[in-house]
Amino acid sequence: MRSRARAILSTERRLVAGAQVRAGARAGYRGVGDGPGEPHVVRADFIGASAGDVIPTGEAIACIVHLTDLHVTDAQSPARFEFVNRMWGDPRFRELLTMQRPHETLNTHAIAAMVRTINSVQSGPLTGAAPQVVAVTGDGIDNTQHNELANLLALLGGGTVRPDSGAPGYDGVQRADWAGEIFWKPDGPEDGDSFQAGLGFPRHPGLLEEAMQPFESQGLALPWLRCWGNHEEVCQGVGVVTRELSRRMAGSRKPIAMPPDIDPDSALETFVQAPERFMTDRYLEVAADPGRRPIERQDLLPESYYVHDAGPVRFITLDTVCGRGGADGSIDATQLHWLERRLEEVHSRFRTRDGSVVPTRNENRYVVVLSHHGYDSLSNPRCEQRADELLELLLRFDNVILWLNGHIHGNRVVGRKGARHGQGFWEVTTASLVDWPCQARLVEVFRTAAGALAIGCTMLDHDGEGLAGLHRELAANVPDNGFDSWRPGRLSGDPHAFGAGSPVGIGKSHLPMNGEDMLRRARQWRIVRHRRWAW
Repeated sequence: MRSRARAILSTERRLVAGAQVRAGARAGYRGVGDGPGEPHVVRADFIGASAGDVIPTGEAIACIVHLTDLHVTDAQSPARFEFVNRMWGDPRFRELLTMQRPHETLNTHAIAAMVRTINSVQSGPLTGAAPQVVAVTGDGIDNTQHNELANLLALLGGGTVRPDSGAPGYDGVQRADWAGEIFWKPDGPEDGDSFQAGLGFPRHPGLLEEAMQPFESQGLALPWLRCWGNHEEVCQGVGVVTRELSRRMAGSRKPIAMPPDIDPDSALETFVQAPERFMTDRYLEVAADPGRRPIERQDLLPESYYVHDAGPVRFITLDTVCGRGGADGSIDATQLHWLERRLEEVHSRFRTRDGSVVPTRNENRYVVVLSHHGYDSLSNPRCEQRADELLELLLRFDNVILWLNGHIHGNRVVGRKGARHGQGFWEVTTASLVDWPCQARLVEVFRTAAGALAIGCTMLDHDGEGLAGLHRELAANVPDNGFDSWRPGRLSGDPHAFGAGSPVGIGKSHLPMNGEDMLRRARQWRIVRHRRWAW
């Protein structure tokens, strides 16, 4: 059962749990069905507004595609520790999960489908403006490996994608004869593993070999901005890449069992500091592959944090990854100082730490901040914890209107308002493409007929063609992470969990620009919208 091959915005159609197609002992496996579209719902956390206030007027300020947590995965790597999934119910291992997904061999196909879909979007539903840039906010790859990065660059930049690694053909935990019942084995016998017997997952003979075949990606037709995530930095997004781990990553010994000397009470810190310790028990021989060697930052980014100016908007990309390991993020004093200078450059006036207003000769620009981690996940105890300082800094600069991030693999929209200064911005977190609901987000920035600044969000589903549709369907049926999970967000209730895709956030206008200036700058955006941008 595969999703229909059609690009769609969530305002027109919503993907929901369909009919059960196969029963399991613990749950039934459901197809992906079509539900009614979700309307744009106005949120006015900063000012009072009615639905009529969101009517756009004039040129759109920006139209951005937000894409995050793609997790291009080498599903056969010796430096993956799938056996840890056995510890699913033990909270001491929570930060180490998920080590393996039933749909992970299909990740590249889902990404290629989303690339096609983004290229097919002609206009935003609120403003009619064409998308101008794609913001990719980290965890583009899964395990800090060169072969994963090569596939990511081929997917987003255009070229040949090679999902296979090692010897030709799939050689990993989903192989029918691989020991262990905790992995879905599409070539295995009926009811041959816990996914088929317990959850009703289907058989798909030949799927793994099909998934390993090289294919062409058309690449994004838009410029795309890159960001560093914890899965680019550390093993499985958690463990520091030591010299010994680097050697074993490209080697031939695939670990298959938890070493008995791993103490569950200290397992997380053991993995953080020396992940190779998890490779010291039983193993299978697999083909070595030098392409699995770990990457360096310069392989993806010439600098860890940077600015990109486009028309009336300055994009500021931050590096929130803790190099000492662990999944959650951090930001240090050096980067905060750099950020303050970059914010001053696009403000005609700003507030200092003591609240006084300083005029400048600088030209105003709207500011969109990009990072992998959001405010709530800048909590890594192994590095500097300055989330509150970052938030206070952003709130001192009135032109900051939007913060796009990922990491939590779920949709969330939060209005961040300063108690001292009365201004604020919208923090928008977008779900992962690797987990349900497997979406991207279209973000439109515009002025309303009432003169306010508005940010409209609409979720984007990929076309579902071929293996991408099966990827989405399998992801939707994963227990606790699929149809019935919190990840798609919801349209009511706790505003901090809001994010099913369609809020329109209203905020006061900060920039005193006349209509001629705004029109001129919007046209500058259009000059670059069809040009690929690569570092």
